[in-house]
Amino acid sequence: MSVEKKKFECSALPKGWQREEVIRKSGISAGKVDVYYYSRGVRNDASLVPPIRQTASIFKQPVTVYKTQEGKVKADFKHGAQEKPKQLFWEKRLEGLRACDLDGFEFDAMELPRALRAVGPHVGEETLLQSVATALHVSTQPVTGQTGSRSALEKNPGVFLNPDQPLVQAVAVADEDIKRQEERVATARKKLQDALKRFVA
Repeated sequence: MSVEKKKFECSALPKGWQREEVIRKSGISAGKVDVYYYSRGVRNDASLVPPIRQTASIFKQPVTVYKTQEGKVKADFKHGAQEKPKQLFWEKRLEGLRACDLDGFEFDAMELPRALRAVGPHVGEETLLQSVATALHVSTQPVTGQTGSRSALEKNPGVFLNPDQPLVQAVAVADEDIKRQEERVATARKKLQDALKRFVA
C-alpha cells in the first residue's frame, strides 16, 4: 500500500506540536486520510489551550472549569430521603448460617415467644428471628408485623406482604407482657450487678 505524507505545524495546538496527514493512495481505502499529532519535547500543561464547548455553534464558547476538593456526591432528594427497595424474603438467604464463638462452637438457637407466628412460604423460626431483629435495628418506622389477613398472605405473599415489616403476624402487646418483660430485665440487671461486685472484690 503506497501512501503520501504531509507534515506541518498545527496552529490549533501549542507550539511544538506537528500534524501529519497520511493519504492512502491504493487499496479499498484509497483517498482516506490518517491524521497523527506529534509533540517535540515534554508537554507543558500550562501552555494548553483551555477547553472549548463542543456544541453546534459558530462562536467558540469557553468552558468554565470549577475545581472542588470535596469528593461528596450531591444528591437531589425530590421526595425526601430515598431508601433502597427491599427484596421480598431476603432473610431466607441467611438460612443455615449460625453465629459461633472464638473456638468455633455454634451458639444455641434462640427461642422466640409463642405469640410470634411466622408469615410466608417455608419461613422458619430462624428466618423469623433474623427478620424481627433487622426490623428492630434498621427500620425507622414502628414495627407492627404483617397486618394483612393470614389467609391472603399465605395465598399470595408476593402481593399482600409488606416488605417494610418483619415476616411475623401482627402482634398485640398487652400490659401484662410489658410488666413480665420489665421483671426479666430487672432480674438480669440484678444478676449482672452481683457478678460485677464479686469480680471487683
